[in-house]
Amino acid sequence: MSEVRVYGKIVDDHTRCVHYATELDIIAIRFACCDRYYPCHLCHSETADHPAQQWPREQWDRPAILCGNCWSELTISAYKATDECPECAAQFNPRCAAHSDLYFAGQ
Repeated sequence: MSEVRVYGKIVDDHTRCVHYATELDIIAIRFACCDRYYPCHLCHSETADHPAQQWPREQWDRPAILCGNCWSELTISAYKATDECPECAAQFNPRCAAHSDLYFAGQ
């Protein structure tokens, strides 16, 4: 496992949290506002001392997604272009797209 720290209400070693814990909920997102990984927007809201900020479109080339299976970091662009980790082929939850606007500006 990586030395990357994930904050929030995590329930397992694959970054699943109390809010999202299906087989496919295995990513954490580095929040633009605090440069910390959280499993979801609710974990950030409940444990951070500031409001969340979206990643601006011009920064989607930065590593900001953590695969909870192999702990590889993906750029936002790479994450948004796939439903699985390019390193380990673990499947990601495609429903995360329903909350994408909470994390990424300029959809």
